[in-house]
Amino acid sequence: MPKLKRAGDADNRGATDFIESLDRGLRVLEIFGGGRQPMTLSDLAKAAELPRATARRILFTLERAGFVATDGKLFRLTPRVLVLASSYLASNHVVSVLQPALDKLSSEAQEIASMAILDGNDVVFIARASPTRIFSAGIDIGYRLPAFCTSVGRVLLSRLADDELAAALDRIELAPLTPFTVTDKKLLLKTIIADRAQGYSLVDREAESGFRSISVPVRRYDGAIVAAINMGAHVDRVSSAEMIERFLPRLREAAASVKSMLV
Repeated sequence: MPKLKRAGDADNRGATDFIESLDRGLRVLEIFGGGRQPMTLSDLAKAAELPRATARRILFTLERAGFVATDGKLFRLTPRVLVLASSYLASNHVVSVLQPALDKLSSEAQEIASMAILDGNDVVFIARASPTRIFSAGIDIGYRLPAFCTSVGRVLLSRLADDELAAALDRIELAPLTPFTVTDKKLLLKTIIADRAQGYSLVDREAESGFRSISVPVRRYDGAIVAAINMGAHVDRVSSAEMIERFLPRLREAAASVKSMLV
């Protein structure tokens, strides 16, 4: 889970407008997203780096608002938190424009297709489509992965100029997720620059053992990259060559079909 921004990290320009209690409440909500729920008060306080009394008041407030439920010992999120996500998805122009293209792509290729955006050092998947024949599991909406070792992440990082990209990679802790994860920053920089030049990224078993994926950028009307779409499969089922031959043209077609509609 990425390190959360602290109240003291706010820049001086917005210091007078910063609401620390709101920041702490959002921090607690994010802790639940780490896959560790349900959790005790003590565990939440420790994970959020908050005093136990502060965490207790936050949880009581979230419970009163309907976002958290408890049996007196363990706390868990309620379905009401989906209101926050649905509000974002409903208002996101890229999602509304691209979802039909993703559905078409997935149906024609008979593969799962997903869309992601960059959020700090991570990618967040905000749309997906799945053919009915495939059991849907794993990468769901809201799922986060490090950007540096994913095909969608490298496509999104490629929008940075070379010097900006090098600086961004220097700031990232490149922790390997599999034995195949590239963590050499010079090699990673060259790889992303090469991906930018060829217009796609193919990542083989770096983010998840036994899984490879291919991604292309989604550009708005002026050419700026606003998202990335991908398709992936287990290495035993689809080879890298097949991804380039069968998946890549369809991904590029889907991205091109929405370019004029993204403003």
